[in-house]
Amino acid sequence: MKAFLILEDGNVFTGTSIGSTREVISEIVFNTSMTGYLEVLTDPSYAGQAVVMTYPLIGNYGITPDMESQKPWPDGYIVRELSRMPSNFRCQGTIQDFLLEHDIPGIAGIDTRALTKILREKGTMNGMITTNENYNFDEILPRLQAYKTGNVVDKVTCETKTVWKGAGKRVALLDFGAKKNIAKSLNDRGCEVTVFPARTTAEEILATNPDGIMLSNGPGDPKDCGTIIDEIRKLYNSDVPIFAICLGHQLMALATGADTHKMKYGHRGGNHPVKDLATGRVYISSQNHGYVVDTDKLDPSIARPAFVNVNDGTNEGLEYVGKNIFTVQFHPEACPGPQDSGYLFDRFIQMMGGEQ
Repeated sequence: MKAFLILEDGNVFTGTSIGSTREVISEIVFNTSMTGYLEVLTDPSYAGQAVVMTYPLIGNYGITPDMESQKPWPDGYIVRELSRMPSNFRCQGTIQDFLLEHDIPGIAGIDTRALTKILREKGTMNGMITTNENYNFDEILPRLQAYKTGNVVDKVTCETKTVWKGAGKRVALLDFGAKKNIAKSLNDRGCEVTVFPARTTAEEILATNPDGIMLSNGPGDPKDCGTIIDEIRKLYNSDVPIFAICLGHQLMALATGADTHKMKYGHRGGNHPVKDLATGRVYISSQNHGYVVDTDKLDPSIARPAFVNVNDGTNEGLEYVGKNIFTVQFHPEACPGPQDSGYLFDRFIQMMGGEQ
């Protein structure tokens, strides 16, 4: 069955429908990872977006147990070529069946290189995936222009508190759309991790007397999280050690008076170099974000840059002055390096008084 990707700038790509045939409007973003497509599909940070995979062949090892959450989150999935016959000793099915099972529409057979060039040159834009060959662009355009991802943190956060048992330091993890491997990375180091819903109050978290607090990744514009930012400001003033990743990094910056802005097309993939400004060492990182902290509006008496993106010079992490708080924009729980930046979890445990 034919499918069409219609961009708000008027560009139309024609391909083949994969997954669900329902019509969807979403923000179109691209990911440059060569592998890890299942981790991309199950990353809650993609809620409200349709993902273009720039690598030309996707799905060759099928669906494996490497899911970052219980379900996929993107609104749509866009590939050049979809492997129909995956081969891997852990394979449990095909991407096609996975998309169908979870009612996610997709499109294959389009020139993803040309599409990515458009998004890089013009910036991230909205688009529609449809199987309707009689679409009317003039009717679709206002709907494309009106689409916003909205408050997607409430959509992806857990509903109830859960505990990963451990005998070491006790960590409170605020789930703004947390990838499973964040809790696992702490739990593997002996920590007992209690995962809290995004809108848990600071008072409730602090009442559990945690040794440390983790602010997770998540989707959307950080400025849409006003009440959450208010609670994070209370956590900042508590003097409990805090480590924040991705959206959590942005929310802590906003809570302490800094600013964020939307990037032209963001950083999404497993091959982004970041430089540790303290050591000069460069790490290969996994990233997924469309917003960034403005370092030119940073109060140096509150926070200072700790990491920088080698490609474009944008901020990749902050250290907070006089506080046991550090935050990073990239994902140390992912394995692109393959474990270049995993030491940051050890650093967090040391901040809590652990022996790592």
